Amino acid sequence: MYRIGIDLGGTNIAVGILNQEMKIVHRASIPTDLPQKPETLADRIAELVFQMLKETEIPAEAVISAGIGIPGTVNPHNGMVEYANNLDFIQVPFSKILGRFFPFPLYGVNDAKAAAWGEYVAGAGKGSSSMMMVTLGTGIGGAMIINGKIVDGFNFAAGEIGHMVIEHNGRLCNCGRRGCFEVYASATALVEEAERAALACRDSLLYKVQNGASEKINGKVFFDAVRKGDETAASVLEWFTGYLSVGICNLVNIFQPEILCIGGGISSAGEILFAPLREKVYPLVYSRDSEINTKIAGAKLGNDAGIIGAAGLESLNYFM
Repeated sequence: MYRIGIDLGGTNIAVGILNQEMKIVHRASIPTDLPQKPETLADRIAELVFQMLKETEIPAEAVISAGIGIPGTVNPHNGMVEYANNLDFIQVPFSKILGRFFPFPLYGVNDAKAAAWGEYVAGAGKGSSSMMMVTLGTGIGGAMIINGKIVDGFNFAAGEIGHMVIEHNGRLCNCGRRGCFEVYASATALVEEAERAALACRDSLLYKVQNGASEKINGKVFFDAVRKGDETAASVLEWFTGYLSVGICNLVNIFQPEILCIGGGISSAGEILFAPLREKVYPLVYSRDSEINTKIAGAKLGNDAGIIGAAGLESLNYFM
């Protein structure tokens, strides 16, 4: 028997077919090509799913369920996408629109929560009682799982951790507030700070990359510069982990998760990021004198987290 996981993103739609061990046995993706009407988007997703089933010679009767992660506020009990700015969805009954194509049950949730669920059931949080997922990307996404349940909030909008303020009257965020976590500690913030530092330090490796190389500064280029001993890059990393540690400390103090899992593209930097972060967090958390404390770990599933998490939503009874 099989499950299908769908990761609906603003750029791509990624789909995976998973076996009973929750391993992806076949995957494919297509451009999202926004803007799209909900009906057109659903039709394209269904077409991709059935094309994959045909290619793998898996009959629809062998599929237990499908799940989808959607970038927006999703009511997981009726499938209503209440708001998804990237998709231009407001009060769209997407589960009904998409579900009519499938002869098997469809489940769904916000995409960050789907990725967190994937890490919880098959990645960094597997076997833990509780896990907080922090995703460092264009912004900062997150989700909290306690005793096998995603914390949704009464209106299903819980988890917008990128918009907690960590710098009073700080930089303006696109949410309208100032000093938000994601303005200082997202991958976007890291790259922007690295670009500013490069222009201020013209003898730095970062500046040489920024002015004259074929590639501009991104997460990989930045951490390569850190590894090569570039002092400007090292100072930016110190700045970045300082702000990241403030937000992480807040989350640990509030939720005390067994595992705090950090994902997103720059998490692949590994210990060059996590080691200085832990050095800043652990002496400052309120529980620092406890015999046990939250483990800060990198995500294990990469881009597969959303697919695996979506495929595993059946146990949560979302989109019934």
